[in-house]
Amino acid sequence: QVQLVESGGGSVQAGGSLRLSCASSGYTDCTYDMRWYRQAPGKEREFVSGIDVLGNTIYADSVKGRFTISQDNARNTVYLQMSSLKPEDTAMYYCNLAVTTCPWNVRRPTDAWGQGTLVTVSS
Repeated sequence: QVQLVESGGGSVQAGGSLRLSCASSGYTDCTYDMRWYRQAPGKEREFVSGIDVLGNTIYADSVKGRFTISQDNARNTVYLQMSSLKPEDTAMYYCNLAVTTCPWNVRRPTDAWGQGTLVTVSS
């Protein structure tokens, strides 16, 4: 079972930058995407960004051009570089491992979530 631990959250003024990290431990034979989600107070959790095994990336429109997702070669750590932060980016940010495909003889594991890291952007 894979476990995820986020770090890098904090408080920053509008226009500032932060880099979130998500460290994974454990092993899976399955192919997976790594994704970032966020949840602001009183709102539903929303997708922020994702990266697949080939390094293809996708972003929510609200963060496109400001956030960059990346991963190390071993896919042990995924990063979210956040720039030009806005107060509306304030949220708890969660890392997610989303299983996509598994070998025929491997039982599909459940997706993994981290505990979250808080980002606060003040105006």
